[in-house]
Amino acid sequence: MNTIQDTTYYAQGTPAERWERAQLFFEAKDYAAAARVLVGLVAEVPEQTGPRLLLARSYYHSAQLRRAEAELRTIVERDPVEHYARLMLGRTLQRQSRHEEAESHLRIASALAGDFAQV
Repeated sequence: MNTIQDTTYYAQGTPAERWERAQLFFEAKDYAAAARVLVGLVAEVPEQTGPRLLLARSYYHSAQLRRAEAELRTIVERDPVEHYARLMLGRTLQRQSRHEEAESHLRIASALAGDFAQV
C-alpha cells in the first residue's frame, strides 16, 4: 500500500509542477526522490532534454550508474553536440572503470566546450 501512495505522490501534479518538485529534490541532494519524479516526467515528454539530463544526473549522484549511462546515451544519440551530456557520460563511464570508453566522450565534450588545449 505504501508503494502506491509513494508512486502517487511522485506522479502528482502538472508536468511543470513535477519539474519544479524534481529540481527541489535535486537541490536538496535527495537524488533518489528526484529520479522518482523525473522517471514519469521523462516518459511523458521523452523529447525534452532538460528532464532527461536531470534524471541522468540524479542517477549519477545516487550511484545508479547503468541507468545514468542509458539516459545519457539517449541524449547523445539525439543530440551529438550536447556537450554536458557527453561530459556526464564520460564521467559515468569512468566511475564504472571503463576509462578507455570514457576518454572519447570526454575529448568530444572538451572540444564542444571550446577547450582545445585538452583535446
